[in-house]
Amino acid sequence: MLDKKYLLPHDALKLILAQIVPGCLPVEIIPIEKAYGRVTAEDIISPEDLPGFERSTVDGFAVKASDTFGAKESSPSYLNVKGDIPMGAIPNFSLSKGETASIATGGMLPEGADAVVMIEHVNVISKDLIEVLKAVSPGENVIFRDEDAKKGEVVIKAGHRLKPQDIGALAGVGITAVKVFKQPVVSIILTGDEIIPHTEKVTPGKVRDVNSFTLAGLIYESGAIPLKMGIIKDEYNALKETAEKAYQLSDIVLITGGTSAGVKDLTAKVIDELGCPGVLFHGASIKPGKPVIGAACNGKPVFGLPGHPVAVYICFELFVKPVIHHMLAVTDKNFKKLIKAKISRSIHSQAGREDFIRVCLDSRDGEIWATPLLSKSGLIMSLVKAEGIVHIPSQLLGLSEGEEVLVEIID
Repeated sequence: MLDKKYLLPHDALKLILAQIVPGCLPVEIIPIEKAYGRVTAEDIISPEDLPGFERSTVDGFAVKASDTFGAKESSPSYLNVKGDIPMGAIPNFSLSKGETASIATGGMLPEGADAVVMIEHVNVISKDLIEVLKAVSPGENVIFRDEDAKKGEVVIKAGHRLKPQDIGALAGVGITAVKVFKQPVVSIILTGDEIIPHTEKVTPGKVRDVNSFTLAGLIYESGAIPLKMGIIKDEYNALKETAEKAYQLSDIVLITGGTSAGVKDLTAKVIDELGCPGVLFHGASIKPGKPVIGAACNGKPVFGLPGHPVAVYICFELFVKPVIHHMLAVTDKNFKKLIKAKISRSIHSQAGREDFIRVCLDSRDGEIWATPLLSKSGLIMSLVKAEGIVHIPSQLLGLSEGEEVLVEIID
């Protein structure tokens, strides 16, 4: 069932998301060494305190803070040195009133100590006696046993995409494996009689495959696994057979090309036959990317993406990436990298349509200027040269030269 109304992108996306259960992917347990970039399927709770003991943050002398109160250069406190604490060792003594022990950064405080005096604030009189030239308060220059993480505390929430620092923290509390969602498999089907593999020589009327490589990278970056299904001719039976195979092998199906109203444009028909409810929208009020198709076939998202490389990129960011994150139940806040700039020339836009303009950035007299790259969406190099995207909302008729805009930085 085809909805011929051109929807704004956020309304079109809602139709897809309403058909998909968040976190619908299977769960697996993997070692933390393989968990970089994966999405947690449950809250991760620390099994122990971190660091697990009181430790010094400086080189100096472990003390009872009360023994240093009032100490200053003109009136130092004198303390007896009871011993030395080697790195990685458990002190085999405790401190009584008036006693201290030398300690290195990271060393374990002995029983009875509650602070550390920096070496710079000490005069060593002998191996058995020091002068403290500056008072310290309880807890000063000390990390407490549960200051980094407490036993039983949720250290990483479900739906979080694991970063390198997260993996380091898990190792620090002794967690060796985590429960994560399986990465969704996203199949890529290229359609078009004119498309040839990138390894072949171009002849008149033919173009090399660009989109499968762009999409594969975007899929990887979004936390999924790309599955290339090859280049399919503009022929119904061939496309239907490949689409049905992709539907069985993957969690999301992407078909590029064949989405506009041409005679050979079969994508919408093939998608509609994959399952119910089928096509939810055919066309969105955006430029580039207007002919995009969005569908849900028995709960599985299927997209028909335009064949132009820039439109493929925009449609992936607007529709496919949010769907991947929805399926993974990602809860991380997705803040885009935005900067303010002035547009270098006026741009016309159509009311009721959202435009996405590629721009280059440069600095003039301390201000950032965004220069539009007004090339056709079929030119991949315009996306290569672009440093950002300017979004013109549907309620505007364009931008005036010198107007301040927000630029979404392209990584």
